[in-house]
Amino acid sequence: LRAQPRKGPCRGQAGCRGPCGEPGRHPGPFSAQIENTPILCPFHLQPVPEPETVLKNQEMEFGRNRERLQFFKWSSKVFKNISIIPPETGMAHQVNLEYLSKVVFEVKDFLYPDSVVGTDSHTTMVNGLGILGWGVGGIEAEAVMLGMPLTLPLPEVVGCELTGTVSPFATSIDIVLSITKHLRQAEVAGKFVEFFGSGVSQLSVADRTTIANMCPEYGAILSFFPVDNVTLKHLKHTGLDKAKLEVMEAYLKAVKLFRNDASSSGEPEYSQVVQVSLSSIVPYVSGPKRSQDRVAVNNMKSDFQACLNEKCGVKGFQIAAEKQNDTVPVEYEGNEYKLSHGCVVVAAVISCTNNCNPSVMLAAGLLAKKAVEAGLEVKPYIRTSLSPGSGMVTHYLSSSGVLPYLSKLGFEVVGYGCSTCVGNTAPLPEAIRNAIKQGDIIACGVLSGTKNFEGRLCDCVRANYLASPPLVVAYAIAGTVRIDFETEPLGTGFNGKSIYLRDIWPTRKELHTVEEECVISSMFKELKEKMEKGNKRWNLLEAPESTLFPWDSKSTYIRCPSFFDKLAKEPVSPQPVENAHVLLYLGDSVTTDHISPAGSIARSSAAAKYLTSKGLTPREFNSYGARRGNDAVMTRGTFANIKLLNKFIGKPAPKTIHFPSGQTLDVFEAAELYQREGIPVIILAGKKYGLGSSRDWAAKGPFLLGVKAVLAESYEKVHRSQLIGIGIAPLQFRPGENPSTLGLTGREQFSILFPPELSPRMTLDIKTSTGKVFSVIALFENNMEITLYKYGGSLNFVARRFL
Repeated sequence: LRAQPRKGPCRGQAGCRGPCGEPGRHPGPFSAQIENTPILCPFHLQPVPEPETVLKNQEMEFGRNRERLQFFKWSSKVFKNISIIPPETGMAHQVNLEYLSKVVFEVKDFLYPDSVVGTDSHTTMVNGLGILGWGVGGIEAEAVMLGMPLTLPLPEVVGCELTGTVSPFATSIDIVLSITKHLRQAEVAGKFVEFFGSGVSQLSVADRTTIANMCPEYGAILSFFPVDNVTLKHLKHTGLDKAKLEVMEAYLKAVKLFRNDASSSGEPEYSQVVQVSLSSIVPYVSGPKRSQDRVAVNNMKSDFQACLNEKCGVKGFQIAAEKQNDTVPVEYEGNEYKLSHGCVVVAAVISCTNNCNPSVMLAAGLLAKKAVEAGLEVKPYIRTSLSPGSGMVTHYLSSSGVLPYLSKLGFEVVGYGCSTCVGNTAPLPEAIRNAIKQGDIIACGVLSGTKNFEGRLCDCVRANYLASPPLVVAYAIAGTVRIDFETEPLGTGFNGKSIYLRDIWPTRKELHTVEEECVISSMFKELKEKMEKGNKRWNLLEAPESTLFPWDSKSTYIRCPSFFDKLAKEPVSPQPVENAHVLLYLGDSVTTDHISPAGSIARSSAAAKYLTSKGLTPREFNSYGARRGNDAVMTRGTFANIKLLNKFIGKPAPKTIHFPSGQTLDVFEAAELYQREGIPVIILAGKKYGLGSSRDWAAKGPFLLGVKAVLAESYEKVHRSQLIGIGIAPLQFRPGENPSTLGLTGREQFSILFPPELSPRMTLDIKTSTGKVFSVIALFENNMEITLYKYGGSLNFVARRFL
C-alpha cells in the first residue's frame, strides 16, 4: 500500500541543508513536497505548583526554548508548504482535530477524503472524526514530507462491533480500556480496526476520539469510526457551514464511506469481527506498571494487595507480609502524616486522551465541586496538576464554573503540553521522598494519560495507575488506592459526616446539561482565531533570515546533525557485521522510553556531564525532549533510563559491560570506547522491542552509538521501520527461538553474514565466536525498505535524490 497523506508534521529537515550547503548546491528542492505540512510547537512542561503556573510556564517556554522556536520560525520562511502553529496553542493531535481537520477536502472541482500521518503516537485520535490517520516515526515523516510515498503491507481490517448502552458510571476511559482488552486478545497488532454496530451511535464524537486515541496501546495501526449522523451533528455544533455539510454528506454516501445503522446489510466484510457489549462495561483503572493490566475499580483494593504479595515483575512488588501494613510518619507544613503502601503522592488530570471529550473532564470538575461543597480536601503533599491539551478544555472548565473547585483541591492548570506523563512532574517534597525511600513504601501515582511505565512519573513512585479524570480526583481525595469505594468513605466532610464516592459522582444527565451549556460553537471559533493570530511573544520573536540555517557552535539546543556525514552516493551491498560485541542484552517489552527517555536529565548522566562541560547548571539542563535538536545530548541520553534492565548488570541501571576491558560503564561510555576500538555492536532483546511512543531518537540514538543491528524476538511496527530508516538492520529470531533456547549468553562476538542481494524477510546466518551458527529473519517487508537500508537510511536516500 503506497499512500501520499494530505498532511504531516515537520521536524529535522534543516539537517538536509548540510549537504545542500556544499559549493554549487541549491537548497530549494528541500521544501516539503506535500500540500499542507504543519509544524506544531508544543513543549514538555516543567510544572510550577502555584496559581499563576500557566503564565509562568509560558514565560519559561520562551526562555528555555528560544533557540528551538527561532529554528521553527526560520523554517516557516525558507520551506514551502509548511505552516507553523505557535506554542501555547495545544497538543499536536488536539490541534489537528480542532483546527486542521477538514474530513472532506474540496479543491477546485475535486472532492477527496482528509488523511494525516503524524509523529505523535496520538495521531489516531482523528480517526474518531472519520479521518484516516495514524502515527509514523519521525524518520518516515521527514521522508514523506520530502516526497517519498508511505509504504506498508496491505493490512487486514478488523471489524469491532459495538452493541448495547453505556452504563451511567462508565466513562470513555472505561470504554477505552475494555475495548483495549478485547482487541489485545484479538491480536490486532499491525491491522486496521473499524467500528460498526448499533452501539456506535451511543458514542459521541468525543467518546470516539478518546477510544481512537488509545489504539497504539493495543497495537493496531488505526481505529476508525466512519462518518455518520453523530459526526455531522458534531461538525454542525462546531460551526461548520451548512452547505459544506451537505456536500460532505452527499460525497461520503456516494463513495460508500458513510455509516448508517438502518442499512446493516451494507456492512463491509471484515477479516475478523470482535464483539463488545457496552452494557457490560464497568469503571476500570490500569496498572500498576502496564496499561494492559486492567483492574475493576471495585476490585482495586484486593488487587493492590495481591501486587504487594507477588514476586517482582510486571505487576508484583514482593513486599514481605509483615511489612505490608507498615507506616512511616512524616512532617509536612507543620502537620504530621503517615505514609503507607498504596498512598497516592502524584495525581494528574491529563487531557491528552480526554481534551476532546468534555464529558470526562467536566465529570472531574463536577466531582471536585461536590467534594469541596461537602468539605473534602486533598492532602497538601500530593502533587496534583491539571494539564489541558488545549485552551478549549480550560474554556469549558472555566465557563462551567468548576475550574475554581479543581484549583481548591490543588488541580491547578500547569500549561498546555506534555508534562506529568513524560516524567516532567513537579518534584515531590523532600520530606515525602525521604519517607518513601526510608520505609521502602510502594507509593502511587494516578493519572488520566496513556503511559504508566514504572518510574515514569518519578523514580520513587513505583506504582502508577491510569484512570478516568473523575477517578483521579477521587483517589487524590482518598489519598490511597487501598480503598473500596462501595464500603469505605473518601473522607469526612462537614459536621463529621462520612462522604462516599456515590455521594459526589455526577450523573450523566448533569454532565449532558453542562456540556450543552458550555461546549458551544463559539468556543471553537474563538480558539481558531487564537491559533491563526498567534501570540505576542511568538509574533515578536526574531528568526534568521538566511536561506541556510546559521548553525551556532556554542548552542546546546540546536546542532547540525551528523547523520549525513557519510552520505552514500549510490546504494551499496550490505556489508557484513564482523565480530560484533553485544552492547546491551535486554528482555521483553523494552519501550522507546527505555531506549530514549524524554523526561528530566539526571545529574549523574553522560548528558549532564556534557551540558556541565558547556557551562550549564542542573537548573538549565531542561529535558531530553527539549534537547532533541542536539545530537550530542541525545546520543548520551540513549539507554540512559534509570529503569533500563540490562541482563549483563542484573538490576535496573543505565549501565553495561565493555567486554574487551571487563569494565562496567555508562552505556554511552562503553559505546564510545567500542567505536574508538573499531568494534561494531549489536543489541539482543526479547519480545515487543520498541513499544510505546513513535520516538525517532530511539533509532537515531543507537545508530550514533554504533549499533549495526538489533536481534529481537519481535518488534513494535513503527520502531522496526525507524530502525531501517536510520540504517540499522532489524533481525528476528525464528519462531520458538531466543537467546536462551539457543544457549547464547550475550558475551560472545557475533558475525552477521549479509548476502550481496537481500530480499524481503529472507533468512540470514549468524556465527558466534564460540563456533555456534544459527539463522535469523531479516525483517525487511518490501524492496523499498531494502533500498533504504542500502542507502544507509531514508534520510540519506532522500537527500541523495535531490543532490
